[in-house]
Amino acid sequence: MKQLVILSGKGGTGKTSLAAAFAHLAHEGSIPVRAVLADADVDAANLELVLHPELMETHDFTGGSLAVIDPQLCQGCGDCERACRFDAILPGLPYQVDAIACEGCAACVYQCPEEAIRMEPQTAGQWRRSESRYGPLFHADLKPAQENSGKLVTLVKQQARLAALDGDYPLLIVDGPPGIGCPVISALSGADLALIVAEPTAAGVHDMQRILETAAHFRIPALVCVNKADLYPEAARQIEAFCRERGLELVGSIPFDETVTLAMMNGEPVTAFNPESPASREIIAVWQNMLAALAIQPIPKVKEMT
Repeated sequence: MKQLVILSGKGGTGKTSLAAAFAHLAHEGSIPVRAVLADADVDAANLELVLHPELMETHDFTGGSLAVIDPQLCQGCGDCERACRFDAILPGLPYQVDAIACEGCAACVYQCPEEAIRMEPQTAGQWRRSESRYGPLFHADLKPAQENSGKLVTLVKQQARLAALDGDYPLLIVDGPPGIGCPVISALSGADLALIVAEPTAAGVHDMQRILETAAHFRIPALVCVNKADLYPEAARQIEAFCRERGLELVGSIPFDETVTLAMMNGEPVTAFNPESPASREIIAVWQNMLAALAIQPIPKVKEMT
């Protein structure tokens, strides 16, 4: 089982549109491949909006812990307030904890002489297993104001990987989060190949370089694809030159195509909505390059009985 992770240095480059198109091509394309899908962008999980999956399971995700003060045991000594560096202990007796300011460090727990403070795990979000028309989908979402430390991304990928292994799926397609932070590192972990989606803008070129450096640091092979390549040809040429200088393979240049927007409005992958559009034709070429890079053999078509 191979893991393909779709990443970008910034948001809005078209990762989810590509992931949805790859899911469609894996299931119904000319080179069919059974695949499990994972939406690792848990801060803004949008893959389900295009795939319209049927929800099968929902599980709570426990994130960090929150300090809770027992007013019956609190003697008002103030040790917890002095120990807290985040000003999360609200003044006044009995003391209370500001749930937003609390970082869960437990310094107050160790300082309290009356053992009046305990740490309570908090439900930070949920992860889900769904069945889509293109294969199993694992996705999640966080509650408002909850931080994504990468634990939820790891959990989503772990569940997707186990499902792929149990079902003997040859491919796991991961729609990764943007940027280079902890969630991206979690999404990259264990990947066989990273597809970096870049856009031809000044910020896009800079952020593409950062995510490529992140992938190189963890020794994950990476390929580059330029989306909306014809909107700013000069930046597109900069990306091509950057890839040539560093020996990176540029596997596709997807043109700006209003069909992509129409497909999103209709809740369809662009390759399913209009497989003959300019963007679809280039995405199909990128998909074929991905299969070749991953050395995945297509599923042989069954000969129809006559």
